[in-house]
Amino acid sequence: MNFNRAVIKVGSALVAPSKDGCSGKYTLAIAQFITKCQQQGKEIILVSSGGVAAGRNLIQHGSPELSVSTKKAMASVGQMQMMANWQRFFDKPCSQILITQDDLADRERFISIQRTIQIHLDNNILPIVNENDTVITNMLAIGDNDNLAALVAQACEADCLFILSDIDGLFNKDPNAHPDAELIPVIDKITDDIYSMAGTSRNPIATGGMKTKIEAAEKAIEHGIHTYIINGTKSEVFASVLENKNPGTRFTAHTNIITAKKHWLKHTLKSQGQINLDKGAVNALINKGASLLPSGIKSVHYAFEAGDAIELIDDQTNKVIAKGICAYNHHDLKRIIGKQSDDISDILGHDEGDVIVHRNDMVIL
Repeated sequence: MNFNRAVIKVGSALVAPSKDGCSGKYTLAIAQFITKCQQQGKEIILVSSGGVAAGRNLIQHGSPELSVSTKKAMASVGQMQMMANWQRFFDKPCSQILITQDDLADRERFISIQRTIQIHLDNNILPIVNENDTVITNMLAIGDNDNLAALVAQACEADCLFILSDIDGLFNKDPNAHPDAELIPVIDKITDDIYSMAGTSRNPIATGGMKTKIEAAEKAIEHGIHTYIINGTKSEVFASVLENKNPGTRFTAHTNIITAKKHWLKHTLKSQGQINLDKGAVNALINKGASLLPSGIKSVHYAFEAGDAIELIDDQTNKVIAKGICAYNHHDLKRIIGKQSDDISDILGHDEGDVIVHRNDMVIL
């Protein structure tokens, strides 16, 4: 499979198959797969479940039905066990990133997560992401790591998502009840029939392992991310992936990642400000696919923060020509209008980069 950056989601059944502490039974082969991907120049972000299962034998509990507080306590101590279990398989360092739904919904924190993951990847560190089970409430919960993995894949602009579990993929009917059930290798469009094959529905109160995997796939493919459900208990599966073979179920991405991102920029993200551009900057953006530099800015309007979306306006026609994510806030931007990129650090005392709006964070209108 040709991919450059992938999110790999590993379920609890693989991290702690006995449900009573971490194990290397399956995670060793997964770690070896990650290492081989990295050796091929691919970037990997790991989303790992298993915190509660890893800490289960360390917290006293008398009933099979665990209270929310007990699960949080298990997750807290289990995170340490889980991270240690992963780190032992890698020569390179791992990092831990614990997030909630609120972190992903807040633009500033969303950008912070993006930047943190990027810095880790730039320094050959494996980011390991999990929901922050210790502090979450119902209002903050993403609810499962399948959907978390899809959101992380969007945030870090991955082009591939692998959902690993103890199942081969999506079957046309329940293989446990029907011996003649067939694995579906490729799904180009997720419909109600696809959800029905999982033995569940789109009913929001429905639950089920396969349902959340299809939900995650639906989120990912709409943002240009090819998604695979594969069986992480079978080591031969990883050899197939490295040989560009599909060993499970592939959900085909609707568009490529750049198109999906620009669709989001154009239709979803609300503009917080405006900047007027001179003729040279307008030409560079429209005809040359360039990023916006401070030298081409003529004026800045309204209050906005770094990471906000802004409209780029042709100063001669007063028409909005593009929309993008600004690397600087309006105060700093007003100080560097018309200046050269090399002067930014001297003027501001800090430097968020040479460009004001990167071409990958911009859509021409």
